[in-house]
Amino acid sequence: MPESEQLDRVGRESAESAHPGRRLSELVEQAARCTNDCCGASGMVSDSGTERPAAVTHPDLAGLVAVQLRSGDGPLPAALERGEPVDSADLLREERWPEFRAAALDAGVRSSVTLPFRRSGLTVTLSLYSFRPHTLEDAPHGAARALGDLAATCIVRDRSYRAALTELDQLGAALRSRPVVDQACGMVMHVLGCDADAAFDVLRRISQGTNRKLSDVASAVVDKRGRGLERELVSLSG
Repeated sequence: MPESEQLDRVGRESAESAHPGRRLSELVEQAARCTNDCCGASGMVSDSGTERPAAVTHPDLAGLVAVQLRSGDGPLPAALERGEPVDSADLLREERWPEFRAAALDAGVRSSVTLPFRRSGLTVTLSLYSFRPHTLEDAPHGAARALGDLAATCIVRDRSYRAALTELDQLGAALRSRPVVDQACGMVMHVLGCDADAAFDVLRRISQGTNRKLSDVASAVVDKRGRGLERELVSLSG
């Protein structure tokens, strides 16, 4: 199989399993199941970008995440800032985070704990909730921590995997366009009487000056067989 076809085949492989949303969904479901007295969980990935993938085990919990992101106040922002677990043993008697506290109590949540997991420039947060007070004290040291550690490691690995797929796709595109670029360079060399490096530089400058892809410029030169381009090519060769 030609090299370009092999790269195409690899590039078309589905990256669904590498999507952070899927990892987060698995994390929150498993963490909620393995934590005693846990009524639900939420997870989020934060990095330097504006996109913050999130997952919840119940739609009502999405509101608890949203109110914290909107107000910038709550156990989630605090855990992101400190890089350590932040909990509230009894939200009914909690004096911090008034908006989050009101939303949580309205949803019947009495206690919560948020665990941050930092890896390679990103932070995965796992928040656990309970209908009862004083029930999540052991969560930072239990199975939920192990699950969060694993999820954070997998998400970083998945990000590297997606970056590699993108690079492969770009390489495949470059390989597909290489023959037409070589042909165009040959025509430019014939018109200008220059070497291959100079011919490629001319095509590159046309690409930059017209805001077109190099492969599109090369295709246009090949389609015209170099005719009508002599004046433009000569002016760009200087």
